[in-house]
Amino acid sequence: MMSNAAQSAQEEPVILERKHEGIATLVMNRPDRLNALNNELGIALNEALGRLAADSAVRVVVITGAGRAFCAGGDLAALGKGRQTGTMKDLEPLLRAGMQLVLNMRTMPQPVIAAVNGAAAGAGMNIALAADIRIATEEATFGQNFAKVGLFPDFGGTHFLPQLIGPSRAAELFYTGDMIDAKTALALGIVNHVVPAVRLEAEVKTLAEKIARGPSLPIRAVKKALFGSEGKELSRALEKEVQEQIRCYLSEDCNEGIRAFFERRAPKFEGK
Repeated sequence: MMSNAAQSAQEEPVILERKHEGIATLVMNRPDRLNALNNELGIALNEALGRLAADSAVRVVVITGAGRAFCAGGDLAALGKGRQTGTMKDLEPLLRAGMQLVLNMRTMPQPVIAAVNGAAAGAGMNIALAADIRIATEEATFGQNFAKVGLFPDFGGTHFLPQLIGPSRAAELFYTGDMIDAKTALALGIVNHVVPAVRLEAEVKTLAEKIARGPSLPIRAVKKALFGSEGKELSRALEKEVQEQIRCYLSEDCNEGIRAFFERRAPKFEGK
């Protein structure tokens, strides 16, 4: 018989959603996995964004993570199992959900704020980059750490990051896969503000309320002017990412990278 605690944990939704005075907050809720993205979380986040986009009462959307991380990227445990069998069963649906959710974030009429409460790695960083505005805690870290496990960036990273910091700086983050701290992210222009962790919720609330109280007609028109024209270019970049991600996922280097990650050792890549 299942214990009450186990049953409660099993029934806990992967997305927590709340609305208050025109502000909708989505919380990625896999804190035990640092909110790593699996199919369930990716699809649930995508569905929630689509629903909120059509809700005329919602004026601002906030995305954040439960626990000590924003989002650690793709769930390597799930991807590793798929890699052993050479199947796309776990990867391609997640990539397709990722394509749609970042398109939703960019094209939905409401401004989107990413409240980065901890590590934002891989696809997790790219979800934050897809937001209109990013506010991070002093402890937050950011990384395009795909290269560490032999993978290609996804969730729009190859489109968003060069836009924000230029191709040369983006190249260094992509090629090395290294994490950077919040102070560096602020200096590079990746985030708008860095605040103490105890102030994150209040600072995000203050900004979201200010936007929600503003005139929605010009605010939504400004968002469309800033991001609306990039739909086709972003879609092409996302499709390219999916194709390259799948190609790299099936490589020997990816198999080695994921295996090395779980064995807590440096990978030995051979370019194949």
